[in-house]
Amino acid sequence: MQKEQKWLDWAVELQSLAQSALYYCKDKFDIERFERIREISAEMLSEASGLPTEKVKEIFCNEVGFQTPKLDCRAAIFKGDKILLVQENNKTWSLPGGWVDVDQSVKQNTIKEVKEEAGLDVTADRVIAVQDREKHNLPIYAYKVCKIFVQCSVIGGAFQENIETIQSRYFSLDELPPLAEEKNTKEQIEMCFQAYRSKDWETMFD
Repeated sequence: MQKEQKWLDWAVELQSLAQSALYYCKDKFDIERFERIREISAEMLSEASGLPTEKVKEIFCNEVGFQTPKLDCRAAIFKGDKILLVQENNKTWSLPGGWVDVDQSVKQNTIKEVKEEAGLDVTADRVIAVQDREKHNLPIYAYKVCKIFVQCSVIGGAFQENIETIQSRYFSLDELPPLAEEKNTKEQIEMCFQAYRSKDWETMFD
């Protein structure tokens, strides 16, 4: 596992260096060289993951500029001493949330995702944690992700089945259903409970 992780780290670093160089470089011959380095990083990931090289390029080599982590927001919504989870099409459960859109702030996006996945209108009240995803969730992705957990309060709305989720329910910590652990683990949900129960919670970050 450690050996595979090292290869992944090297491939990610090559991709990042090539992407930055392509953004700033002006010499056409250097551009060709950096494009080839980027292709090599995609081929390395394809070999390690079993995904087609073109698929890897699609998700891994489609950005410009200095490479930075992607943002994933997750909403922690409580009723009594229970937390809201939504069930996805594969029958696993997660905190409402998703990728932060380029035209949204983290706060706006959290509110939007809750409305889309849980049908609820909420206020985004405080940031519980900002986590480096690969330190907490599996599988490891070929790109960095910052996960932002946000405590929210319901002000209206009701669940409606949609293309992403098929139901929503509140769960106590000792009765959690099968989780979508690539998105949220029991430890992360427990962290949200700790924040909810604390008046003096300090935002955690990696």
